[in-house]
Amino acid sequence: MRWFLAGVAALALASPTAPPAAAAEPPGLIFDTDICGDCDDVLALGMIHSLQSRGACRLLAVTVSVDNDKAAPFVDAVNTFYGRGDIPIGVVGKGGVVEQGKYLPLVDAKDESGRDRYPHDLRSGKDAPPATSVLRKVLAAQPDESVVIAQVGFSTNLARLLETGPDEDSPLSGIELVAKKVKLLSLMAGAFEPIDGNANYREYNVHRDIPSCRKVAAGWPSPVVFSGFEIGIAVPYPAVSIERDYAYVKHHPLPEAYILYLPPPHNRPTWDLTSVLYAVLPDRGYFDLSPNGKVTVAETAETRFATDPAGKHRYLILKPEQRGRVVEALVQLSSQPPRVLEGPRP
Repeated sequence: MRWFLAGVAALALASPTAPPAAAAEPPGLIFDTDICGDCDDVLALGMIHSLQSRGACRLLAVTVSVDNDKAAPFVDAVNTFYGRGDIPIGVVGKGGVVEQGKYLPLVDAKDESGRDRYPHDLRSGKDAPPATSVLRKVLAAQPDESVVIAQVGFSTNLARLLETGPDEDSPLSGIELVAKKVKLLSLMAGAFEPIDGNANYREYNVHRDIPSCRKVAAGWPSPVVFSGFEIGIAVPYPAVSIERDYAYVKHHPLPEAYILYLPPPHNRPTWDLTSVLYAVLPDRGYFDLSPNGKVTVAETAETRFATDPAGKHRYLILKPEQRGRVVEALVQLSSQPPRVLEGPRP
């Protein structure tokens, strides 16, 4: 990639006697996902593992915002595929949005010998702890203002987190804990440009749990950057990558989920991938940002943005000249082989 090669060139030109710059500690990342419906959640989770392998983040936990007992085992299967099967997983449980998933049956798929095609220890969401417990425990253990959360599904888990009180993990309330530990919430929700001429578009993640999204928009204490519906549809994931870039292993959960959701050839929007890309690499110029302001969520699910210099909300803006670079980054990160599949290095 051009930006990678430029970085290599810069290193080559650096003085050999200059002391190396101290590497910044990669942010701890919590991925809150409705992994069940669309396949972009699966590609986004694969991206996160690639970013961690590159030293760009540390996946602290995955919390599932959809009530489907196969969703958490599917997350565990993907994490295990990438060699990180010990990452904590929490579930929304009762009261969460209920959905059926086209690709979740992959958790039951077997290989030729009758073993799990994608090994996983977590067999049912019923065996996973509540998402709020996982969120509180993980946040309490992190340094102040060090955690980034990418929420790419429904806001149920984060709204419930704000309502929690002190417990054995922290004497702080949920709001206090978020204010102390979280430096950014990257939120795939809403629409900030007209969609097909409709200026009152009701984006899916908002529409399925309006009260929770209203609560998060109104009361989340850290900075929030919204990745609107218009961003994901502007940079569709190329089907040719699904067909060619994952062939380094016989079975791969990302393309198999993509194909089960909707068989190619189709270029699927990258709503969740773009939100993750900004969450982990906010300073790489992939996107521009709106001015500071405030997003409000109507009772009918429409999102509105009002400029306010003191506001903590912004939303992503994608310029035409940024699209090609964003697509290339999403493809390269999603299809990067797991370290556990790589051979010995010289």
